[in-house]
Amino acid sequence: MRTKPAPAACHRTIDPTGRRATDPVGLRHLVPALTLLLTGAWAGAQTFPNLPISPAQRDTAQQVAQAGVPLSALAPNAPERHTVRRGDTLWDISALFLRQPWRWPELWGMNLEQIRNPHLIFPGQVLVLTRVGDRAFLALEAGGAPPTVRLSPRIRAESLAEAALPAIPAHVIAPFLTDSLVLSEDTHARAPRIVAATEGRTLFSRGDRVYARGQSGPLDAPEGRPLLSAEQNQTQRIYRNAVPLLDPSSGEKLGYEAKLIGSALLVGSEILRPHTRADGTTEQRVEPASVDISAAIEEIRIGDRLLATPALPQPASYVPRAPQMQLAGRIVRTHGHAQRLAGQYQVVVLNRGSRDGLEAGHVLALHRSAAVLTDRTDSARATMQLPAERNGLMMVFRTFDRVSYALVLNVADAVRNGDHFATP
Repeated sequence: MRTKPAPAACHRTIDPTGRRATDPVGLRHLVPALTLLLTGAWAGAQTFPNLPISPAQRDTAQQVAQAGVPLSALAPNAPERHTVRRGDTLWDISALFLRQPWRWPELWGMNLEQIRNPHLIFPGQVLVLTRVGDRAFLALEAGGAPPTVRLSPRIRAESLAEAALPAIPAHVIAPFLTDSLVLSEDTHARAPRIVAATEGRTLFSRGDRVYARGQSGPLDAPEGRPLLSAEQNQTQRIYRNAVPLLDPSSGEKLGYEAKLIGSALLVGSEILRPHTRADGTTEQRVEPASVDISAAIEEIRIGDRLLATPALPQPASYVPRAPQMQLAGRIVRTHGHAQRLAGQYQVVVLNRGSRDGLEAGHVLALHRSAAVLTDRTDSARATMQLPAERNGLMMVFRTFDRVSYALVLNVADAVRNGDHFATP
């Protein structure tokens, strides 16, 4: 975020190279740089945090920066020039120039000399494809700056990061970054739950006070931890519908997928208090913790569970690339209106996670499940198993320990639960 005072009404145009528009600018000959990943025509000297680049990516980038990209790596209809527009994604632009859009190291290596942040793309840049011999480069065309902007005399605050183009459609995956969570079986079993409210109510919303417990079982030998406002994170997230995720191959329970429906503030502790009966004897009674609901996506109910955890991370970008290791697995389930089928830009759950080496940005090939048929042309009615054919591509955008979320980027036929995937 930067804040800058604007002068009286004027026009200003800045060349993407950082020089004023009056400076002489020509085509930068054979620069091994993909200028679509510059920090933007209007970014000026703004600096960005370095994002992680693997050693293998850097090695490949060094090689490509020295020698360019072979013509065989270009897409058949790679354009001679392209203007980056709002609505483009890194995946779209990569596919314009490369046969295999997930070959990020080549793309990154081509801009090794000019890049300031390899994960940011800005609209308004014009790319020119240059071929020399059997190699190809991209160069920035003069006049590729964004349109002239009229400035008024006031302070403007603008986020350069917000202007950057995403690698994949951000609005499609947003709910899975903020509203979904995968929990281990133990975490789900021990999660505190809402147990009561005043006046016998069973549905609640923002501003209501409810009561929750973290323990269960006999009072002399309870299981779990009590909710203590002084010891635990006071901000709690509320979830429901924790659905078990089963591995299609082994049947093993990989975790629980929970839907986040609100948040609450823990304002009182769960304790035991002695109570004197009418006959003078005493007993222990549970006083549940007091919880104030601070936000609700939908109505909250008795039995919904609490989770003391920080806000979900929001990665700045997703860099399309193939995993460095050979990896294979299966689709656990699909999301969307059709619970058993998924098409382009729908989300699927994979039975591989961060412990298997998956990272956000990894591109995987989808394969149809091999169909088992009977040969009706054979009197012996031999059983046949058709070969598994590639069906499309998907990109991982969020990982947990044993499962991951991926977005289907392109597909020939609907993706089904149990379909296979592998390193492309």
